Amino acid sequence: MSITIRARSISEGVGTGEILVSHEPISFLSGVDPETGMVVETGHPLEGVPVAGRVLVFPYGKGSTVGSYVMYALQRNGKAPVAIINLDAEPIIAVGAIMAEIPMVDRPEGSVMELEDGTVVTVDGTSGEIIC
Repeated sequence: MSITIRARSISEGVGTGEILVSHEPISFLSGVDPETGMVVETGHPLEGVPVAGRVLVFPYGKGSTVGSYVMYALQRNGKAPVAIINLDAEPIIAVGAIMAEIPMVDRPEGSVMELEDGTVVTVDGTSGEIIC
């Protein structure tokens, strides 16, 4: 049985994969290596963890607007997340997801932060749905 959580559409497309949850914001500029897809921000709870091929769940982004271009580089290098879920999207992450064509939603009506890492979900950025 699947559960559908409604959310706001940010970037169109559909991505399915295992989720990776961070309760801390993520900066893509200097926080994620565009060549490896590895979180490299010192002290971040996901430090040393790859985001490639995962549905990345985090509250919101932080950092410089260049982070949008890092997200685009991740996609070009085949190291991007398959989808992004934010509690509240901010412009850097939203623009990066749109540029990189990474499906993205925010403001989920259910508690996605409580989902366990490794749970397979589908993010439909076009319809604004998260299917668990």
